[in-house]
Amino acid sequence: MLAQIRKLLTAPEAKTGSRDELQTAVAVLLVEAARMDDEFGAEERAAIEKLLASKFGLGPAATHELIALAETTAERSNQLHPFTRMAVERMDPQQRIRLVEMLWEVAYADGVLDPQEDVLLRRVAGLIYVSDADRVAARQRVLQRMGQKPAN
Repeated sequence: MLAQIRKLLTAPEAKTGSRDELQTAVAVLLVEAARMDDEFGAEERAAIEKLLASKFGLGPAATHELIALAETTAERSNQLHPFTRMAVERMDPQQRIRLVEMLWEVAYADGVLDPQEDVLLRRVAGLIYVSDADRVAARQRVLQRMGQKPAN
């Protein structure tokens, strides 16, 4: 586990094609969304667990291990680029839009969108080449699923 963290932090530009690296990158981005409001609450953690388990077909133990790795990696990293680059390299445009939806789900998990969460979502969407229109549409889909009125 520590070797994976070191590898991500010391050689983020290397592309090895490992599915675990994509899982870690996605998990780190989701954890960053949860940490943006300085409160990584139970609702956000539960949302991340559900999203990761569903996206990658992981069991509870593997999901918890992935989140622990993502938390450690996020705490030690001060940049998003290695993780967004992995998403660009390994995900097609539709998958990247789905990643933005996942980020919105985490941001809204506690029922409140913090301005810092919104800024992060804009930044990540830009870094993974998701247009503003697709980012806004993803947000509206998430709000509709949550039973909230989409913002204009």
